[in-house]
This record gives sequence, C-alpha cells and structure tokens, in this order.
Amino acid sequence: MPLEVEVMVVGAGPAGLSMALELGLHGRRCLVIEGQARTGLAPRAKTTNVRTRELMRRWGMADRLAQLAPFGVDYPSDVVFASSMVGPELARFHNAMYCSPRRDDRFSEHAQWIPQYKVEQALRERALAFPGVSLSEPTRLVSFSQDGEGVLAQLQDGEGGRSWQVRARYLVGADGARSTVRELLGIRMDGTSPLGQHRNYIFHAPGLAGRTPLGPGVMYWLVNDRFPAVVAPLDAGDLWTFGCPRGAVSGDPADMIRSAMGLDIELEILTEDDWTAHELIARQYRQGRVFLVGDACHLHPPFGGHGMNMGIGDSVDLGWKLHATLAGWGGPRLLDSYEIERRQVHRRVVDESVSNHRHLSSSFYAPGLAAPGPQGDALRASTRERILASKRPEFDSLGIVIGYHYERSPVLLREVADEPERQPAAPYQPSARPGCRSPHAWLSAGRGEGASLFDHYDPSGMTLLATGARVTDEMRRLAADAAAAGIPLRCIAPEAAGLAELFGADYALIRPDHHVAWRGDDLDRAALALRVACGQAVQSPQSATQPA
Repeated sequence: MPLEVEVMVVGAGPAGLSMALELGLHGRRCLVIEGQARTGLAPRAKTTNVRTRELMRRWGMADRLAQLAPFGVDYPSDVVFASSMVGPELARFHNAMYCSPRRDDRFSEHAQWIPQYKVEQALRERALAFPGVSLSEPTRLVSFSQDGEGVLAQLQDGEGGRSWQVRARYLVGADGARSTVRELLGIRMDGTSPLGQHRNYIFHAPGLAGRTPLGPGVMYWLVNDRFPAVVAPLDAGDLWTFGCPRGAVSGDPADMIRSAMGLDIELEILTEDDWTAHELIARQYRQGRVFLVGDACHLHPPFGGHGMNMGIGDSVDLGWKLHATLAGWGGPRLLDSYEIERRQVHRRVVDESVSNHRHLSSSFYAPGLAAPGPQGDALRASTRERILASKRPEFDSLGIVIGYHYERSPVLLREVADEPERQPAAPYQPSARPGCRSPHAWLSAGRGEGASLFDHYDPSGMTLLATGARVTDEMRRLAADAAAAGIPLRCIAPEAAGLAELFGADYALIRPDHHVAWRGDDLDRAALALRVACGQAVQSPQSATQPA
C-alpha cells in the first residue's frame, strides 16, 4: 500500500522547505523528498529580504535566523563600488536591502545578509519540528499520475534503491530550474535564455577584511578593465565569494582574483561554479492537483536578491490556500487564485532583475577611472552619479519587496472608494488597497505594547481588523457565523496610532499571508468579502463593484 499524505513536496530547497513549514504550521501532513544531499558551500542567495523575514517571524523562526548570521545582524549592509579592494571608492549604498536591525515603522523584520545554506538549515529545523512534516532523502521522483481525488507518485531511493509509492491529495514541484515535475507535466517556459554566462568562486583569504580601506560591507563591486567582478564576504572563517562574467575569466583563478582586488594576498580557491542568467516564466503553474513554485516556474538573474525570497513567497501563498482547501473552508476559486496572483509578482520581479543585470561592473568602467588628479576626480564624480542612478533600484527595492500587490485576483473584494490601479515603485508607500500587503504598525498601548500589528493576525485563518480599537458585537456575530460555516475568523482591535488613517476604513479583512482581502465601513459587506476571500463566492453581478 502506498504511503498516504495530504501534500507531497518535491525539492528540499528554500521553496520546498517553506511549503512544508507553511503546511506544518497549519497541522497538515506533508512529505518532502529531495533527490540529492544539499551540502557544501555554494552561496546561492545571500539576502533574506524584509518580506521573507516577516514570514519567518510569522513561523516563529526569525530569531533563529538571526542567531545564524555569520557576522551578526549589526554588520553594515553597505554595497561599495570601487576600482579595487584598495580603492579608490566610486559610490556606496548604505543599509542596502534594509538589513539594519533598527526598528522601522514600515515592516516588522529587517532583512539579513546570510548564505542560503544557513537559511536552509533554519528552515529545515523549523519544518521538521512539526509532527506532520517528514523528509526523505536521497529520494527522487520517477513518475506520477493523478485523478480527481489525488496524485500517485512513484519514488526511488538513491541510485537503484528501493522503489515505493506515495498517495497525496496534492503534489508541489519545488525542484528548481531543472524541475522534474515541470518536465513530467510537459510545461514549457517562455522568455529569453541565456542572458549571460557567469562564474562564481568561493575562496579562503585570511585577513582580507582587514586589508581593504573600504571598510565592512556585504558587496564590493570592482570596476576595472581587466577583471570586473563582485567580491563579497560569505561566512565566518575568512570565506569570500568572487563572481564575474565567464568571458572575463583568464589564467590562474587565484591570480585573477588577486589582480581584480589589487591585493597580493594569500588565498585558496575552494569551489568553482558556472551559472547562466535566464529570463523565463512557465506557461502555467498548475495542472489539476499538481503545482509549481519557486525556480520551477520562474527564473531570472540574481541581481537584486529576489529569487529565493520570491520562491518562499510562492510557498506561503499556495500553502495557506492548500490548507484552507484541505480543511474544507477553501472554496473552488481559492487554488485558482495562486497562479493569477503570483504571476503578477513574478513578471514584475523578473523584469526588474533583468534590468539590474544590464548594469554589471564592466558597464561603469572608463579609462582613467583610478587616475589621480582633477581629471580622475571629475571622472569618478560622474561615474558615481551613473552608479547611484542605475543601481539604486537594485539596492533600495522596498517598493518591490513589500510594495508588490495582487491587482487581479478572484478572491479580493474592492469597494468604489478604493483607489484606482497603481503601479508601485520605490519609494515604498503603504497601502491597504485589497491585494496589497497590509500596512504595518507597532502597537502603542495596552497588552502587547511594542509588538507588531502582524503578530495579531491569524496565520491559519482570516482576521477582521477594526481600526477604531474596539471589537463590536456585530464583529463577534460575524465571527460566530463564520465559525458555524467552518471558516476561522479572528476579530482584533489593537491600539496603534493612526490605524484608521493607515487603512482608510473602519474595517479590514486580512488573509493568513498578511494581504488585505477587503476594507470598508459596512460589516454586511465584510460577510460577503469573507466568502469571496475563501474562494466560496463571487460578487453578484447586480452589485456596484466587482471582485478584483
């Protein structure tokens, strides 16, 4: 007899582990399989952004990730542009990606510079702490079939190991760029590939941090004619990365890195990795009971640090919707909304990442850039302006990270008073328009003073927020009616300065993923909005407004 689970996840990278974690949070039974051991120093992503850290706070693991930070959360997240590691400095972005731990009204958690293998460690620890989550590795997916009730997967352990079967209600492909799940579904990806060919080295260089006059930072963009590159600290123990276009590679790698940095320093190459930049999005993210998340359905250049974070966001969006469907309160439109919502985010981030990829270190070089004297000073000044103008979207991207929104979705309800469609960009502007991530606030009085508003949202159900700091009897009746219909609805009225102005309405309906499903002043409309948000209803054609 096959093993029975509710959801099977293929791939134990950040997206797959996040899917398991999200399902485990809600008490669902989930099996994750991984075809190969995820070990080694490959850096992959190094920025866990503000939004992902907010989700980790929701999962109860933000503090654990902070503990794993190799340089501490106070380490300056400066991005420095210079001719070499000994200067001259050309431009600097302070607090790039918002890694400073200083409290900010706009979000509940700062970003963090940490190698992806440590992020995976924290995700794995947290996911496997839930009794319903299990992991099998090395185990590969051989094939699967599906019917109206579930998916039957054929698995194999290791190379030529035992074959076995799993029966799941749903299957999620989180198995990366070369997704087996996507291949078995026959889903093609549209876009451009390759955009560029790159090489990355990880090297050990004792004392390197103390040899540069540029000071501490998370990235050093080296702008020169021979070896334009990006150097970055990776981990404790003097581990660093060096990335460059593959066409710039020449001679002995260690000599090349020394030359690019301008330092005659002892170093040891530990790993070498070639990678390709793509601009690809899958034609569809779902077939029946099988879904794609993360790199399995979107691929883009890593410039901007969005890839891992976007995959984690996919898993949260789909994860709570799978939970709601399995629990019986998610209607037939809820799972359909996953692709509709996330494709909008993917398209915008892919476009932004491709734009960032056009501005590599080599694009800022000009002869005489490192020359002393007035002419060199003038050239460096003009180069600085070019760098700040073209790279700011990459390092000051809060408008994309938390300003993204779902403009079209079958599970949102908007009122006439909601502002028209907007195209968010930097700088980030909070909005409670349905489809947006909820505006954030710190509580100002009473129980939980100093806590985040997000801490009061129900991670496993809907939340009805009253901005007037009082839960009314009418709200309680709505919650009781929802409970009778099997829909979890938490009613809250926290004390935080300016909530009514921040949300622009007396009430707001918040989804488990912090997104606003509806806002308004009429609780009769809230009852309809709740059913729409759960995928159980569409708005009547006779109504004045339509779901987004």
